Amino acid sequence: MECIIVWNKLSPDEWEKNFRKIRQSNVLQSYAYAQAHCTLNRQKARWGVILIDKQVAGLVQILEAGFCFNLFHALMLDRGPLWLEGFDGAAHIDLFLKEFGQQFPQRWGRKRRFIPEIEKGMMADKLIEKAGFVRVEASKPYETLWWALNQNEEEARAALKSNWRGSLQKAEKSDLQITWDVTGEFYPWLKTKYVDDQKTRGFNGISPQLMDKIVAFSTPSDPIIIGKASLNGRDVAGVLFITHGQSATYQIGWSSDEGRKFCAHHLLLWQARSVLPLHGIHDLDLGGINDETAHGVKKFKEGTGAKNAKLSGHYC
Repeated sequence: MECIIVWNKLSPDEWEKNFRKIRQSNVLQSYAYAQAHCTLNRQKARWGVILIDKQVAGLVQILEAGFCFNLFHALMLDRGPLWLEGFDGAAHIDLFLKEFGQQFPQRWGRKRRFIPEIEKGMMADKLIEKAGFVRVEASKPYETLWWALNQNEEEARAALKSNWRGSLQKAEKSDLQITWDVTGEFYPWLKTKYVDDQKTRGFNGISPQLMDKIVAFSTPSDPIIIGKASLNGRDVAGVLFITHGQSATYQIGWSSDEGRKFCAHHLLLWQARSVLPLHGIHDLDLGGINDETAHGVKKFKEGTGAKNAKLSGHYC
């Protein structure tokens, strides 16, 4: 088999057409993210089509910056490549890694960041290292949870952990009212709540500046979807999902003390299972999880019964 990566040959419409064929994409490989990141950080993006034996096998998006005719070159490939159906086997991954490593070899003046969208395992680690990439020892593998939205309500409710199911039932019996927005109307409100909460609690999360840009570059076919929970006329919780192709990412969440008391986030996420598929979404990326700094968040997300995915790690 032969693998070739062809850069910047597709129009934005052609790129999106192929991107929408991928079952599980992620926000870091989305076109809107690249546009937002480049605008904010003065970087450039490249969009690559992966051809295996001249067949379109997958897509890969990179961000880069160069100086002095690329003598000094920074390259980021975060959570890629993404494969079309039938092209994610070990042989295909090996071919891609070799081709990508040959196109962007490690050298003086070049700084590489590579977080492959490849599940962690001994075989994957060997393939990545064989292609010339070196693990960044101080980093830890990225871990997330994928929640499939194609189950019927009975199956999805049965898959919930008992304490999560109990919290959902409590929310359903309350007077919580959920409202959904795909126009951006709720965004200024939720952004203000998120920024204030971030300052108060000191947690890591997407910067409001980057979020502003992603919202600005969102499209009707890949909208930002926001849910708001209210109780007796008071806003008590909110969630924001970034959609990208057939997938969406749970990006921002906020809850007041009253919202936590009545388990508003459980009801918001549960209703999202019905709202997101209306926009062509089949899988929800619940976002990064870790035990060290956000054990409670990890436990909450795991309560949905979503499938754990641990990636190979951070390489240079």
